[in-house]
Amino acid sequence: GGAMTDPKGDRSKGPSEQDDPDLFTRIVDSDEKGVYVSGAKAHQTGCINSHWIILMPTIRLTQNDKEYAIVGAIPADVKGLTYIYGRQSCDTRVMEGGGDIDLGNAKFGGQEAMMILDRVFIPWDKLFMNGEFEFASMLVERFTCYHRRSYVCKTGLGDVLIGAAATIADYNGVPNVSHIKDKIIEMTHLNETIFAAGIASSHQGHKMKSGVYLNDDMLAQVCKHNVTRFPYEISRLAQDIAGGLMVTLPSEKDFRHPEAGPMLKKYLVGRKGVD
Repeated sequence: GGAMTDPKGDRSKGPSEQDDPDLFTRIVDSDEKGVYVSGAKAHQTGCINSHWIILMPTIRLTQNDKEYAIVGAIPADVKGLTYIYGRQSCDTRVMEGGGDIDLGNAKFGGQEAMMILDRVFIPWDKLFMNGEFEFASMLVERFTCYHRRSYVCKTGLGDVLIGAAATIADYNGVPNVSHIKDKIIEMTHLNETIFAAGIASSHQGHKMKSGVYLNDDMLAQVCKHNVTRFPYEISRLAQDIAGGLMVTLPSEKDFRHPEAGPMLKKYLVGRKGVD
């Protein structure tokens, strides 16, 4: 897990200027074996699935921020690390016993969590930045260059959503209606635009002195910018095609209920042959 984002507190102030020094992850102590860090990391996608977490700075740092200039690797179950699991709007349905409709990705579901670090120990051999504040900005830029290009993965989700929307249109008996086809074409156009920017960023990559390739920074930012806009429009079009049931569909528990289930199955049907 790449743990970069700090809570930040007052965004107009740097780490060393905050009223609470823990609002950015920092070194609080050291000994002959290593250093101890405290702070927090927010929006940590997939951190609970990870074996190791790499802590990194999140913004440009100054001379006064040396204690915050830290890059280090910690085991995901290290002493002093607490995870606070994020919530989703319909996550309680998963606990109702629904294994098909409401579970989502049953085997590889992701999650968001906040990580609280309380004097977490990092040995010297797992510490890769220790006070070199002048390199923090470069590290953030290069990490985000790779990371924002990697958002091309969202197009896989888009492919699934486009296929689901087309399937629902077929179930409802309207696969060839012109406005439905127009919406699916627009969804595909938006999705492939995200994909194109990500692939172009990789194709335009250049070799660094170390031998590592760095993808094109501008196109990586464009890929990320597209991801902040287009998936929402793709989702809106999918909901438009699917209709109100996308939002008001009863839970799987209701469909399995001895009284409610048969009533739902009677009325919530599509074209002939689709339950």
